[in-house]
Amino acid sequence: MDQRLAHYEIKDLIAIVTIDNPPMNSLNVATKEAIDKTFMELDERRKEIRVVILHGAGEKAFAAGADIKAFLELNPETAKRRLTRSHQVYSSVEDFEWPVIAAIHGFCLGGGLELALCCDIRYATENAKFGFPEVNLSVFPGNGGTNRALYHMPLGRVKELTYTGAMIDANEALRYGLIEKVVPDGNVIDASIELAEKIMKKGPLGVAAAKKVLNRSRDLSLKQGLELESDLWANLTASEDMKEGAQAFIEKRKPTYRCR
Repeated sequence: MDQRLAHYEIKDLIAIVTIDNPPMNSLNVATKEAIDKTFMELDERRKEIRVVILHGAGEKAFAAGADIKAFLELNPETAKRRLTRSHQVYSSVEDFEWPVIAAIHGFCLGGGLELALCCDIRYATENAKFGFPEVNLSVFPGNGGTNRALYHMPLGRVKELTYTGAMIDANEALRYGLIEKVVPDGNVIDASIELAEKIMKKGPLGVAAAKKVLNRSRDLSLKQGLELESDLWANLTASEDMKEGAQAFIEKRKPTYRCR
C-alpha cells in the first residue's frame, strides 16, 4: 500500500482508509490534505467500492487531534483560512457517495472525534477514549464538532463535553449516542467489515440515496425534507436495480445488483 499520511486498499468492494501519522495520527495540515486526496482518489474509483472503513494506524489512536505547535503561528486571518480548508476536507468524508464506517480504537480526541462524526457509523473498541479537549488551550472544537455533535447528543451533553474538555470511555460514548457499537479490543476492523458486508448485500443505489436524504435533511424543514425524500425515491424507480430488487422479492431469490 501507499505509505502516505493517509492511504487505502480496496478488497471485495470495501475500501479501508488508514490515517498513518504516528504515533498519535495527529491531524496536521499535511495529514488532512492526505485524507482529502485519498477520498478524491476513491471517488474516481467509486464503481469499485460500496463501503469505506476509516481507521487509524498503530495501537494508540484513531486520531488524537490537531498539531498543537502549529497554533502558535496562527492569527485570525490564517486561522479562518485553515478552518475553512479543514471544513472542506471533512465534508469530503461526510459527503462521500457510499457509507463510511469509522473503526475507532485508542484516542479519538478533538479533530479526531470531529472526523469520526463525519462518518455515517462509528464502531469503537473498549479501550477507546473520546473528548473535545480544546478548551484546555482556550479554544473550542472548530472543525465542525460543535455542529455535528448535535446530530447525536442533546445540547446539554454537547455543552458538558465541550466546556469541561472531559474524556469519556467507549461505553459512555455509546450511552451518549456518539457511537453505535462497542467491540472487544482488537476486533473493530473485523466488526466494521462484518457491518460493511451486510450493507453491501443491499441495493447500492438505494443505500447511496438514503445517505443523501439523511445527511441533507438535517438542515431542512420537514416539508423540504419530504420533498427531497420523494424526489430521490422517485428517481430510483428508473433504475435497473430497483426493478431487479422487486423481481427477486417476487421470485423469492437473492437479487443481483449492478449499480445502474
